[in-house]
Amino acid sequence: MTRRSSTTPSIRDVAATAGVSYQTVSRVLNDSPRVNADTRSHVLEVIARLGYRPNRAARALGSGRSNSVTVVTANTTLYGYAATLQGIEEAARSEGFAVGVRVVESDGPADVRHAVEHVSDPDAGGVVVIAFDTAGAEVLRALPAKVPAVAATEAGGLTGVSRSMIFLDERQAAADATRHLLNLGHHTVHHVAIPSESGTSARRAGWRTALEDAGALVPEVLTAGWDVRSAYEAGVRLAAERAVTAVLCGNDDTALAVRRALYEAGRDVPGDVSIIGFDDVPGAAYWTPALTTVRMDFVALGRACLTAIAAELAGEPQPPVALSPPSLVVRESTAPRRNN
Repeated sequence: MTRRSSTTPSIRDVAATAGVSYQTVSRVLNDSPRVNADTRSHVLEVIARLGYRPNRAARALGSGRSNSVTVVTANTTLYGYAATLQGIEEAARSEGFAVGVRVVESDGPADVRHAVEHVSDPDAGGVVVIAFDTAGAEVLRALPAKVPAVAATEAGGLTGVSRSMIFLDERQAAADATRHLLNLGHHTVHHVAIPSESGTSARRAGWRTALEDAGALVPEVLTAGWDVRSAYEAGVRLAAERAVTAVLCGNDDTALAVRRALYEAGRDVPGDVSIIGFDDVPGAAYWTPALTTVRMDFVALGRACLTAIAAELAGEPQPPVALSPPSLVVRESTAPRRNN
């Protein structure tokens, strides 16, 4: 008589017996559409044969890390952050992961330390850091090497960090936006920049390169914060300068604030001043005038980050990342320069 082993089969036992990855078993258990019918049927047969009883709260890997991901971010409301988080959540549902969010209050040492401690528990699962700013970047740099982590960053990633970093390369799109304005006859293009982890963002770099390539004057950069008030104040400064006829803004919120300052100064957009934003927020096409802007697919960026951390947790190779490059969307807020 054969005696049944008292050892409870694990999800890893199912994966090994079925000849598939842990992630495939997880997808079957979570009814993911990414598993074909034959594989699903085979995995379910193995589950029944082994008598495996899935525990949704069970630890996903031999390392004891849970089938979950914590997103560390300094902001959950700004469009780029929120859309990236949306993509992470969408992919997590497909992959069978639970998602938690840890907001890091600032880039101060205490806040960074608290965020790092929160996600460094051996049973805490993987980490996705939205490192579009100094707070996120400092958390990424401070994470212990043993913590599985992937980051969404500015173009080019962060220097001195040996982590998987995924980004949208907006440098070329910023250059294209600047050239679009120059081709409309504007002598130069002013820039209202958003904060950058490095202080020299890809958006700023693309803008500067386009001006230098054209032999155009490179104006002083006006730096705004994440708040629209600071962008409005930058817009007030630009509105007072009659020589300003074209402005590239660091994001669409900045463009909206600059547009308001120009309106209050009696300067028409695009008749007197052309404006280009960045990100293509959902309402940008419905402003008056509709905003010319650079489209950034942050949702796809978030999905790619979740796919990457899922692979790392499963001990699988990092999947190739194929993100659509940012692109200029021309609408009504840009026009040829008036000859005064």
